[in-house]
Amino acid sequence: MRTFTEGLTSVIRIEEVWLSTEPMDMRAGLDTLLTKVVLVFGSAQPHHAYLFANARANRMKVFVQDGYGMWLCTRRLSEGTFSWPRDLKLLKHTMNMEQLRALVVGLPWQRIGAMSVIKSV
Repeated sequence: MRTFTEGLTSVIRIEEVWLSTEPMDMRAGLDTLLTKVVLVFGSAQPHHAYLFANARANRMKVFVQDGYGMWLCTRRLSEGTFSWPRDLKLLKHTMNMEQLRALVVGLPWQRIGAMSVIKSV
């Protein structure tokens, strides 16, 4: 059985994963998410994945700019919530692919490896 991230990364090359701590309206489309990526992360870099969750943390959107266009993936848990940081003083986090694999299935990804935290200015 293939996981969500295996399917995603076999189609889309992801070199960096960024997570936004601020809740996102899940009705947002590509243009709204691109605007949010620019506001929070400075710009949409090719082959970078930007993750956003709703306030209840049971839905997630993944925005990827691949150098040619944009991808938008949605994930919803049928039970439970994603382990999402809510410290709004730290607006963004980086994570590795192993942490991303844990996050998308609802596991506590913060316990896997070292997490880099980027403080907002």
